[in-house]
Amino acid sequence: MNEGRIRTIVLGIFLHEDRLLVFRGEDPARDVVFYRPLGGGIEFGERSADAFVREMREELGAEVTDVRYLGMIENIFTHAGKRGHEYVLLYAARFADPAFYARQAWTGDDNGLLIPVLWKPLADFRDGDLLVPRELLTFLDEHDCSA
Repeated sequence: MNEGRIRTIVLGIFLHEDRLLVFRGEDPARDVVFYRPLGGGIEFGERSADAFVREMREELGAEVTDVRYLGMIENIFTHAGKRGHEYVLLYAARFADPAFYARQAWTGDDNGLLIPVLWKPLADFRDGDLLVPRELLTFLDEHDCSA
C-alpha cells in the first residue's frame, strides 16, 4: 500500500446461493478480522476487465465467464496503521468450472501469500462480520450483482 497515492483495483463479486466468495484477512494493528472479495491492482495499460480476469487466474487458478462491470466504490481506510485510498471497480462473473461452487473453503494465492478463501453467507455480514470495503454490503443490496 502506497500512502499518499490513490490505487485503482478490481474486485470480483461471485454470488452463489446467497453466499459471497471472499478471503479472510486480519488487521494486526487493530486485531480485527475482515473479509474481502478477491481481486487486485490494475497494471498500467491494462483494461480493468482484463485485470479482473488476470487476478482470478493468479489468485484462484480460475477461468471466468459472463464478466460484467457493476460499478465503483471509493474506499478510504486504515490497515496495519497505514491510510489507504482506492477506487474499487466491481465485476460480477461466473466460474467456467462449476466445481468452484461446490467448494466450501480453500487456499488462494495473493502474490505468493497464501490466503484462506471461502463462500460466506451474506447474512453473516448483516449480523456483524466485517466486509470490506465497508460500502460493499450496501452496494450488493442495491444492485443486481448476478453474473
